[in-house]
Amino acid sequence: MIASFPMYDWPEVRDATDAWWRGLSRHLGVAVDLDRNPNHFAAWRRDDLVFSQTCGYPFTHEFKGLLKYIGTPHYAVPGCHGANYCSFIFARFGQRVDSFRGGIAAVNNPDSMSGMLALKLVFAPFAKEGKFFARALRSGGHVKSMLAVRDGLADVCAIDAVCVAMARRYRPDYLEGLIEIARSPSVPGLPYVTRGGGIEAMRQGLVAAFADSDLQDCREQLFLSGHSVLRPNAYERITDLESDMQKAGGLELYDD
Repeated sequence: MIASFPMYDWPEVRDATDAWWRGLSRHLGVAVDLDRNPNHFAAWRRDDLVFSQTCGYPFTHEFKGLLKYIGTPHYAVPGCHGANYCSFIFARFGQRVDSFRGGIAAVNNPDSMSGMLALKLVFAPFAKEGKFFARALRSGGHVKSMLAVRDGLADVCAIDAVCVAMARRYRPDYLEGLIEIARSPSVPGLPYVTRGGGIEAMRQGLVAAFADSDLQDCREQLFLSGHSVLRPNAYERITDLESDMQKAGGLELYDD
């Protein structure tokens, strides 16, 4: 068996992530260390994945029907409301969104809700025949996208609200000189998932872990404030937003 928490496993909160998993795994009744293989897609493909957190975009696309939904954590940070979250659009200059036509967009990955689709949803209304940016720089991660804009390698980026909070608390240098110019539509947050069974037992374990006072400190370091079990079709909001955007003309992103 393997387990992973790849989405917010920053070095600055690694000890808190480990503490949260030790407590959570105890309540789940599983004994497995966290897998930190940087290829988190490989973990999501494994039949013996007992617990992980994934992005809503691969959850509703490549891994639809493969990863089984357990619940959605809540984060006590700006841009998150209950189980929902948004992305912050950052630039070095506080200009109107439509003024970045012909610029360079930093995109973390082509299969990201918060770094790719969120960016498209904000800028697509200003596109002409699906075109707005001159090109896109594929950064490989939210931190690298922030640094690309900060260092003048790109003009704009879309950053997950939780990553913004992480940067503000633990690495404010990542946001130095960056200005928020917009926010994306809210969607359900990054879900807890498994490839196995025993979903109801896992949900009971989550309830116990979030109620465990011994885990309060690590939860606070990770901004965790609770969780929800959403209705089965809740994540269709992501595909609905994407479909509506495409019908309206869409937005193409170009790699280097």
